[in-house]
Amino acid sequence: MRRVGYQDLNDLCRSIKRSFVHLETRDAYGTEVELPHMAKWRRGERDDLAWLGWWLEMLRGHRGAGRTCRRARVVSEPLSDYQRWTMSHAETFVDAGEDIRYVGRPRLTEVFLPGSGDFYVFDDETVLFLHYAGDGTNTSFEITEDARTVRACADAFEDVWKLTTPVLEYRPE
Repeated sequence: MRRVGYQDLNDLCRSIKRSFVHLETRDAYGTEVELPHMAKWRRGERDDLAWLGWWLEMLRGHRGAGRTCRRARVVSEPLSDYQRWTMSHAETFVDAGEDIRYVGRPRLTEVFLPGSGDFYVFDDETVLFLHYAGDGTNTSFEITEDARTVRACADAFEDVWKLTTPVLEYRPE
């Protein structure tokens, strides 16, 4: 396991050959990029989502090349403000090619997940773990190509995926 930076995460997302999967397990995140946009949403202001342009363009490129990008969000219900905000613009991601799905936390009582929570699996070859502080700010990233760890994370993601609902159909309780 070795530490990497934010740019490494972006590079891995951009350079997939076949796919990435992304498991999110927190009810709220506190990224510096997102917070101002979430504040606009709270005030009822429109966001043109221009700040997401590079990500959406990447997703369109992957979809056009036949590569897949899937994200599973494990959430508490009722949803946190953060999750309600992400749902308010999730259709933009879906339209660009990312398959985003939600599952309520209680449905996962028999699913075993890696202790760190959030991770990406790239091309079934590499896992990147995302570590967070209690307030949701990212503290570090770690990466591994260890086959056993990659398989465990890929299997955990698929176990969660089987229980998810596509974001455009998801209705939180």
